[in-house]
Formats: sequence, structure tokens, C-alpha cells
Amino acid sequence: MKGHLITVLALTLITGGVSHAEDITIRFDGTTATVKQNVKDSISVTVDGALVNIVSYYQAHKLSVQLSGTCNNGQLVLKTEGKAKVKLKDLQLTSQEGAPLWLKNKKKVEIVATKGTNNTLCVTACNDTAHHKAAAIWAKDKVAFSGSGTLHVLAQGDGCKGICCKDDISIEELTLNVETTGNNLGEKANPFGGGFGGGFGGSAPSNDSIPRGRFGGFGGPPAFDLSHISEEDKARFEEMRKNFEEMMKNGGGFPMGGWGHHAEGDSTRQQGLGGFPMGGGIDFAKHKYNGTTKGIKSQKRVIVNSGRVSVVTSSPGAEGIEGKKGVILNGGDVSVLAIDDAINANAVIEFNGANVVAHSTTNDAVDANLVDFFAGGFGGFFGGGNQEQNNDPAIIITGGTVYAWSQRGMPEEGLDCDFSPIKITGGKVFSVGAGMGEMPSVPTQDTAEQPTALLLGINIVKDEPIQVLDSKNQVINTLTVPFALQNSSSLITSPLFQLGGSYTVKTQNYEKSFTLNDNFTIVR
Repeated sequence: MKGHLITVLALTLITGGVSHAEDITIRFDGTTATVKQNVKDSISVTVDGALVNIVSYYQAHKLSVQLSGTCNNGQLVLKTEGKAKVKLKDLQLTSQEGAPLWLKNKKKVEIVATKGTNNTLCVTACNDTAHHKAAAIWAKDKVAFSGSGTLHVLAQGDGCKGICCKDDISIEELTLNVETTGNNLGEKANPFGGGFGGGFGGSAPSNDSIPRGRFGGFGGPPAFDLSHISEEDKARFEEMRKNFEEMMKNGGGFPMGGWGHHAEGDSTRQQGLGGFPMGGGIDFAKHKYNGTTKGIKSQKRVIVNSGRVSVVTSSPGAEGIEGKKGVILNGGDVSVLAIDDAINANAVIEFNGANVVAHSTTNDAVDANLVDFFAGGFGGFFGGGNQEQNNDPAIIITGGTVYAWSQRGMPEEGLDCDFSPIKITGGKVFSVGAGMGEMPSVPTQDTAEQPTALLLGINIVKDEPIQVLDSKNQVINTLTVPFALQNSSSLITSPLFQLGGSYTVKTQNYEKSFTLNDNFTIVR
């Protein structure tokens, strides 16, 4: 036994001190930072007031850095070649310019809110983007949030994001609150700034298995400014314009993929959107902003496995959670209140067991974009690209609770995946939004593996209880929505829904009963 102990101690010394709880301990105190460095091999630490810069080529084990204390103008810049763990222990760190936690990592860094602690990372300005990063937490490679403590991430400056990462962001166990309160740095010139000015006309039926509506025409031409787009996109737009003008000469409308009415009870035959007035016109052009104040942004994926995540944004264009290559919500409680999309991806968004409330005040609550704008997306308006619905699901719901609420009204939706279907195999869902009239994003008969209904024309009253009842008048689900919306399109399902079962959705002034005769049923 004695010889065994000597061997363990010798190995500990050889491996560079893996027995240390923290390799580097940093305590912020007002305008200064005190650093204790237990491991110095291949690690350089410099301190200037409350600015701490760590450069580590250390790969013998995962570098461990502990942060604590209070500072109103400090920063940690951590450049690592190997994996690292940053432990937060009652840290209150504010930066007056750029990210208070700037990770120049080449491998994954774990950010751990230690048990029972309350931590805050705050950025108040993001003006000098040439030398600083415009976020409260910025990471170059993968970053994983964990721990049984609490972390508040506050982005108060104009153009400041909450968490920004060029790779995957994963979250589990901890309580993570992200809030952005600054303004954007300006609006980009929009090549599609005019929107549509008139009113849409009648509709024509489609007899194939993939429903396509066709508008009868519209009252005024869109005003497009092409001076700010590439030559390639100009050529693509010009081709679409020619197709559009040809259709107008022939008295036709322009095709648009989407879901319309059931025609005479046939589950596959669909009818396009009927005429509806547009008043002064609808602005289909998406606004683009410089320096958006998004809550959580990843150039790859955002993955939530457990914990409690809250995200709030307060500026136009400020999405709540954005994962360019996907958002995967496996568990935990996720609440997002955003001005723009609450949850957004240019890829698939998955709900696999999390309890989610996604609320957008001016855009889609959940927006998954698998279709290119020109090549088959809204380009289909003008006859360009692929006008067929994409068969690959863009939103997948397998479990948990999904409340997706858009309060803007037409054409924004609770669950939006344009020309791709929604796949539902489980979970409890209640969306609120308008969609394109009666053409919101929906599942198909094949992708609604759990029976699902689309309610058209439900009037949502702010904070009024909405009940979903079974045929025995037993409550399946009760919820309230924090805004009012007339003629909402609401997608609903529950693990208790059964094919052939009868159900009722009831509010104080609205009651609609229906039978789930198909996997996907439209209810008027």
C-alpha cells in the first residue's frame, strides 16, 4: 500500500499537478484582479488592473480556471490549445467595452456555474469591434454551459449579443438567464423594400398529392431595389421577373407552395388560398440589421439537454436563440421572448423533450429555413425555383411541451418552416399565429405520426384560459397566452390524442369540437 501511494504521488508530479482543484484562480476586486497560478508549464498569465489575459498551450489535462469576485470594468481573455473548464463562483464581472469573457479556444471550453452560486457577466458597450468581441460571452470553438448554479448574461450595449459562438453551444443543468437590452447598430439596405401593395385575388385547385395554391393576381407591383445585391442574384431575380410578367400577361397568378383548404373531404386534394384583402399592402421583405442584439447565437448548433434557460431580447431583428445549423432542445425548461424570431435556424429545429415557450412579438415564434429564398422559397412567388413542397421535415417534435406563439398576425406563424413539413411523433403542442391566411406550416398525413389538428379562426384573448378537452369533458391541456390575436391558426396535439377520437377546444367565448378522422385534420 505504501509503495502504491508513492507511485501515485510520483505520477501526479510528472503530469503537471493534475491533483490541483484549479490550475489558475482569479479573484476580481474593484479595479484589480488577483491571480494564483498553480501550473505554469506552457501557460502565460498577464494582469493589467482587472484585465486578465491567459495564453495556454497546456494539453496534459483539461485546464481549470476559477473566477470569483466583483468588478465593474474587467475582462478575461482566455486563449487555449487544449480543453478547458471555467468555474464561476459568485462572480459579478462587467466589461465597459467588449466581451467580459472572451474565449479564443481551439477545443471545447466548459463554463460551470458552481453549486449554490449566483453569477453575472455583463457587457455595456460594443463600439470597438476591431479589438473586442460584441457579446457578453464570445467563443471561437465549442462551449458547454453546466453546473447547478445560476448564470445571468446581460448585453446592455448597442450591437451587443448575449452569447456568441462560432461552433456548437450546449447547455445542461444550470439556470441560464440571457437578456439583451441594447439597440441594433443600424438597418442594412434591403433589396426587397417595397413589399406588395394591392390585394390578392381568387384561387385555383390542385389535384396532386402535394398541395399547391395559386393566387389569382394582386393589385400592385412590388418595389424592388437591386442595387445592393450580387450580380448572380440580379440575374436570378431578372429571370423570375420575366416569368412573373409572362404569367400576368396570360391572366394567371403566381404559384406558392403551402397548405390551403380541404376540397370536398378529400384528404389529398387541396385548394389554394381564397382571395383576401391586403389593405395598404404587406411587407414581405425581411428587414436586416447591422450589429443585432441576439440572445444566443451559434454559427453551428444550439443544444439544450437540461436546466432552465430564459432568453429575452428587446430590439428589432433580435432573435432569441439562433443556431445556423440547427437547434436541438432535448430537455429542461426553455423560455424565449424575442422581438424577432424566438427560435431560428437555417436547418432543422428539434423538440425532443424540453418544455418550451417560444414567443415572438413581431415575427415567427419558431422559424426553420431549409428552402433557399430564390431557389424554391419565396422565389416560387415569381415562378422561379422549385415550387414543390420539400419532403424533408424542418421542424421535428418527438416529446415535451411546445408552446410557439407569434403575436404579429399575418403572415407570421407560431411554427414556420415554409415549404417543408412539420414532423410530430409525440409531445404536447399549441401554436398561435396567423400564417399566410389559411396556409400555415403544417405536417402531412405521413409526418403527423401523432394525430394533430389545425384550428382555423380561433380568437385568442389575452390571459384567458384555453382548455383542450376529450369526449368525456376531461381536461387534456390548459394554457393562457399573454396577448390577443383574432383569427389565429393554431396547431395542436397531445400524447392523449387518438385517431378517431373527439375533442373540444374551449375558451370563454369560443368552443370548437372536432374528430380526428385523419392523422392531420383541419378544423374550421
